[in-house]
Amino acid sequence: MEQLNSPQGTFHFSRFPVRKKETLRAWDAADEYLLHHIHELSPETDTSILIINDQFGALSTALNEYSPSMQSDSWLAHQGTLFNLQQNNIPDNTVHLLTSLESPRQSPDIILIKIPKSLSMLEEQLYRIRPLLTSNTRIIAAGMAKHIHTSTLQLFEQLIGQTHTSLAVKKARLIFSEPNLSLAPPVSPYPIALQLENCGFNHTRFKLSNHGGVFSREKLDIGTRFFLQNLPETLDGSSIIDLGCGNGVVGLMAAERFPDADITFVDESFMAVDSARINFQRAFPDRNAIFKTTDCLAGIEKNSADLILNNPPFHQNNVVGDFIAQQMFRESKQVLKQGGELWVIGNRHLGYHVALKRLFGNCVTVTSNKKFVILKAIKR
Repeated sequence: MEQLNSPQGTFHFSRFPVRKKETLRAWDAADEYLLHHIHELSPETDTSILIINDQFGALSTALNEYSPSMQSDSWLAHQGTLFNLQQNNIPDNTVHLLTSLESPRQSPDIILIKIPKSLSMLEEQLYRIRPLLTSNTRIIAAGMAKHIHTSTLQLFEQLIGQTHTSLAVKKARLIFSEPNLSLAPPVSPYPIALQLENCGFNHTRFKLSNHGGVFSREKLDIGTRFFLQNLPETLDGSSIIDLGCGNGVVGLMAAERFPDADITFVDESFMAVDSARINFQRAFPDRNAIFKTTDCLAGIEKNSADLILNNPPFHQNNVVGDFIAQQMFRESKQVLKQGGELWVIGNRHLGYHVALKRLFGNCVTVTSNKKFVILKAIKR
């Protein structure tokens, strides 16, 4: 837990989920810059504020007197916001939480946007807020200067209106965009449609829909393609989980291979799970599946799965590491039935086999190429 001193007060924040020996803060200089700017604006307390992409709730907590809405694609961001509100003895209902697929109840007076890592995510978000704008709406975005590019500003110009930036402070910048209601931007391309090809399956009937925040939304990445070409040939049981499902393509192909299996799609991204839902229901209109937005396998019944298929992410926003993969492996062992299998694909250099063998007591290489390895661990 660290202390943020802002013009709105002193607050204590933790990154979420809370990890031992955490070395990173739950906010950055762009959050601080934005909070100072809002203080200078001195809006009335009845001003309606929409906050987009508040990663751990620092902005929402500091601006709690305005009862803001906080929109995020991350289930973890929602939980982190609730956690940090509680740490600061602020009621949970002070902040109205929205998924990236929901809109606030009214047109906001001020919209605050933390610039996301993905330009496509930002694009879909700007398309979604466009109908909410009035000529009086203030739009202020913030990010570290290294993450604000010409393409970032062009998106604001094309979809919102005249845009300019502030001077840099502590390597952070603000972006100011003035709504031009006479603009006629094109219809949103999201979710983007992608035809599935060259995966070793009878896949010609599969079209993949991808929201802006979904990994590999414009083409199938080579790691996933390799995984699809080497999925299990047999299934001892009937329960399959696509863990970290993204657009659901791995679970989709497993569903085709095992027509009697029960498939669960899990991801912490609301856009990912919705993309998986769209894709599964299009491919299998008469078949049911479970779609769950959560942290790794939180809320999934222990000893319930026969097979877990996993292509772990190796970053959380701009933070790179294997901490998410390690959590996925631990929770997979809990959720698998005795004799159940965890199949994992990863870059060869990540060394997942070491962690899997330590955790499961066994790990075999299914196949590999110059870049990727597919591993299998069995719960004994």
